[in-house]
Amino acid sequence: MEFEKLQKIIGEVLNVDADEITLETTFVDDLGADSLDIFQIIMGIEEEFDIEIANEEAENIVTVGDAVDQIKNALN
Repeated sequence: MEFEKLQKIIGEVLNVDADEITLETTFVDDLGADSLDIFQIIMGIEEEFDIEIANEEAENIVTVGDAVDQIKNALN
């Protein structure tokens, strides 16, 4: 469930097909995201899941799977 919502957020921010996003997809290398894009994605995650991701944790998010892990940790 988290992954599907995250795909939608990433697709909207980066204007990419959500179906092409996998857990192994990297934000910078695969999707071409810059720091502003990543910031917008993290803001979207925080809003969608009503969580807060600390800056230190956000810096460790490299792949979509990393983001899913952060969401799951924040929800538990």
